Amino acid sequence: QVQLVESGGGLVQAGGSLRLSCAASGSRVNAMGWYRQAPGKQRELVATITRGGIPNYADSVKGRFTISRDNAKNTVYLQMNGLKPEDTAVYYCNVDALYTSGSMSWYSPSWGQGTQVTVSS
Repeated sequence: QVQLVESGGGLVQAGGSLRLSCAASGSRVNAMGWYRQAPGKQRELVATITRGGIPNYADSVKGRFTISRDNAKNTVYLQMNGLKPEDTAVYYCNVDALYTSGSMSWYSPSWGQGTQVTVSS
């Protein structure tokens, strides 16, 4: 079973920056990404990145957030600049982790426990 350790959340002023990290252990991982969930709202995609480093972003964060990864460390990062109060949410790491059984293998999603990001106005 893959284990995910998230870090980097906290409280910042509007316009500030934070960098989130998510380190995976126990499995090879393929695509990785970040989702967030604000109080009273559904969980939404923030950004994803393929194993080859191709990113994809939600329109709401384009130009402000940057997703990256270090495959040697099995870690994905989210650099968040120009933070706004509407970015306040619990941020969850998501990865596609490799499972094997005999000669078969497949990827299945796994979620981190979340890290709180609060942006004050």
